[in-house]
Amino acid sequence: QVQLVESGGGLVQPGGSLRLSCAASRSIFSHYVMGWYRQAPGKQRELVAGFFDGGTTKYSDSVKGRFTITRDNAKNTVYLLMTNLKPDDTAVYYCNASPLAQGSDYWGQGTQVTVSA
Repeated sequence: QVQLVESGGGLVQPGGSLRLSCAASRSIFSHYVMGWYRQAPGKQRELVAGFFDGGTTKYSDSVKGRFTITRDNAKNTVYLLMTNLKPDDTAVYYCNASPLAQGSDYWGQGTQVTVSA
């Protein structure tokens, strides 16, 4: 079992920044690829940013150039730095761990990000 705990969400004005954190309960990065998803009201959950196997990164077109995903292996933590935030970024953000081999995905509980003046 893996527990993922997100933190760092909140209310921010347009143009502002936030950094989300996702702490895993144990060392998993060698067996899972990590990603951040978000779900806005009435919309499907979508991938925002993630690591591919090998450590390369991928971003959705809507956040490219504004969001950065990083990780600290020693702390078993993945971060999402969000800059130049827009109202359309308002959503619940979820951390995901997807196994490289067979197994189940793990999800965090979600953290609310609200971008509003």
